[in-house]
Amino acid sequence: MIPISSNTRYTGTARVLHWLIAALMATQFIVAWTMPHLGRDTPVTTLISLHFSLGVLILAAAVVRLAWRMSHAEPTPEADLPPWQVKSARAVHWLLYLLLFVVPVLGWINASWRGMPVTAFGLFKLPELLSKGSQGWGWSGDVHGILANYVRLALIGLHVLAALYHRFVRHDGVVRRITWG
Repeated sequence: MIPISSNTRYTGTARVLHWLIAALMATQFIVAWTMPHLGRDTPVTTLISLHFSLGVLILAAAVVRLAWRMSHAEPTPEADLPPWQVKSARAVHWLLYLLLFVVPVLGWINASWRGMPVTAFGLFKLPELLSKGSQGWGWSGDVHGILANYVRLALIGLHVLAALYHRFVRHDGVVRRITWG
């Protein structure tokens, strides 16, 4: 095993936020695929409400994670990584950050457009971002679905494949930067 120093690891807070968001996103994916299709007059069921609540939680965790990331330096990349891998990893990470904000906000916009209340586990109701049936916002649900089901999943798949490559092919310390091993 290659020893890694503290300046090559993410902080404990960054690791917790990474894995928390990963778990929330996996849960959200399962809920989204099992909830009913949203039509024009679909009533808000328990699964739809859970989907909204998880989206709120993911958005809140993303805000905290981005604030943490902006206030704490990125660990030093592994010395022997090719520059293209460092640059592509950064690009994928920032695209994933972007989608952590865009996907829930588009879902919230679409819920508002449909007149569906967005609550956080029944504790509080979020404000409507626009009024029901507002002209020109019907596309928001379709784009929400495309970004969540295809773009984000493709980026997550690429992220996971890169982690597996570093762990099982290169046998370097890249994966240990974000784990507790």
